[in-house]
Amino acid sequence: MEAQRAETDLYQTSFILYIAIDDLLPVRGKSVPGLDEFAAALDHHGIPAVWLTNRTRLQIDEPRRKLAHTHPFIAEDGCGVFLPEDYFHLRPQSSTSKPRGTDTVRLGRFTCLPIAEQQPAASDALEAVAAETGVSVVSLRSLPPRELAQNTNLPPREAELARQRDFDELFFFAGASQKDVEHFQAAGRSRNIQLRQRGVLWSLAIGASVRRCVGELSKLYDRALRSHARTVAISTPGQGEGLFAVCDRAILLRDKTDHPPDESSMQATRQSHRVMELPLLRDDTWDQLLATLSAKR
Repeated sequence: MEAQRAETDLYQTSFILYIAIDDLLPVRGKSVPGLDEFAAALDHHGIPAVWLTNRTRLQIDEPRRKLAHTHPFIAEDGCGVFLPEDYFHLRPQSSTSKPRGTDTVRLGRFTCLPIAEQQPAASDALEAVAAETGVSVVSLRSLPPRELAQNTNLPPREAELARQRDFDELFFFAGASQKDVEHFQAAGRSRNIQLRQRGVLWSLAIGASVRRCVGELSKLYDRALRSHARTVAISTPGQGEGLFAVCDRAILLRDKTDHPPDESSMQATRQSHRVMELPLLRDDTWDQLLATLSAKR
């Protein structure tokens, strides 16, 4: 029912938000002040908000319930698009860029548009690259519960959800030098493998792409709206490089304690004059952001 109501609200909007939520909704601790009110205001105005996260569909389940999020989300950092049941009432169009023979798969309560290869492809690839390079790695999947909680710095239940991946494989290097890591990365690139560092942990995926996730989902929105919906990205520093590059407009939420962004990664986006910067923790930031969005309608 919620998904059907969300689809009805689509006809009220002319743009779609893509929000990188991992800094806004941390795994541990409270969400950024004002985010829940902002989410409610978006629903009131009929503005779809697609979440982008490094987490799995299982990890994101509780935050979605807390904020009453009924729209699609992109999980595991560009590995797949998850659609609530009956959200669009239509199937994604076939894409010649997809290596797989199916458009969608059913994962839990969601219809998923897979962009990366599903497990166990990433798990098998991790073993293959480790064997090829001779670099020692340890996957989270292989750890007993106590060591899993220690290495993820999460309570046991959350740690278990973190390793139940649909697409990517989380691991860490065991006693590897910087040269070993670079050798491993080079071997991964030759296999179309994406390696993303997350603190002491790494993610390995095959075919992950935020650009393709946003592109495929935007096509579905355009079909539902029967017109082109503009895309607006919202992110904190370090989370939105790939997202900013593919959206029509971008809003960067910056904390005073943030380090200056990597100029090489942000230069092209800044030169296009598509990025608005707002302070993350100021009291009126979310109201200002909502006013900016309302002015674009």
